[in-house]
Amino acid sequence: MIRFSHTNFTFILTLSCPNRPGIVAAISKKLFDIGGNITEAQQFDYTEGGQFFMRIVFDIPKSETIQNSIEAEMAPLSETFKMEWTLTNMDKPQKVLILVSKFDHCLVDLLYRWRIGELAIEPVGIISNHPLETYKDIEFYGVPFHHLPITKDTKAEQEARIWDIFEKSGAELAILARYMQILSNEFSAKLSGKCINIHHSFLPGFKGARPYHQAFERGVKLIGATAHYVTSDLDEGPIIEQDVERISHADTPDDLIRKGRDIERRVLARAVRSHIERRSLINGKKTIVFND
Repeated sequence: MIRFSHTNFTFILTLSCPNRPGIVAAISKKLFDIGGNITEAQQFDYTEGGQFFMRIVFDIPKSETIQNSIEAEMAPLSETFKMEWTLTNMDKPQKVLILVSKFDHCLVDLLYRWRIGELAIEPVGIISNHPLETYKDIEFYGVPFHHLPITKDTKAEQEARIWDIFEKSGAELAILARYMQILSNEFSAKLSGKCINIHHSFLPGFKGARPYHQAFERGVKLIGATAHYVTSDLDEGPIIEQDVERISHADTPDDLIRKGRDIERRVLARAVRSHIERRSLINGKKTIVFND
């Protein structure tokens, strides 16, 4: 759990680079030299690919120019070690755009976790292909709602409007909270590394409509959910989080749906938290996920 201070900023530095001796020592010394206090550090040596991954949480006295100063100090290190890196100020909630279709359980859960301060996010918009009346019992707490209907012929236009909202709202992450529309390859590419999806783990075994009914007919003993980054390969992006629950012969299709919703809610929330706290780093077709 990241803790915040009134006098310090909390930053998260994540990085990946070819593995070689001296990386940790150089970064630790640099943060010390600029007045940073490391409060958490995790690293992983991906031996198969020769890559090094690291996540560092550190505090530093607040100032208006501190982020620019840190970035300037990191530049020579990134060149020396050929690093890809990000610096995130955790005192600023991450702006997210939530996309949803008819099923609203993940949307409601995200809004609740945001409202009680469990997720350090700032929802800047809710987009749905269904009208506002679909969610008449949900409190949006002032978050703008956009109804963007879609047909086969208007898909490109609708995605262009989503992208326009994403950019103009300053969103840093798109969350597909049971948004039941397939994104085009072009749109997926635009959102690469900035879009998280949730789906039931029956894929590819139970594709298509009524997956829980298909699972019931096959007598499954486990159901699950998977949260992953969106890529052009449908439901095959780098996996961030998964979970399962036992099923018995006594469970009905409605029981599976109920249990499935619970899994989807918690898996998506954990994935979003991993992303905004920079615990998940994309490594090709996989992710490196640093647990808390």
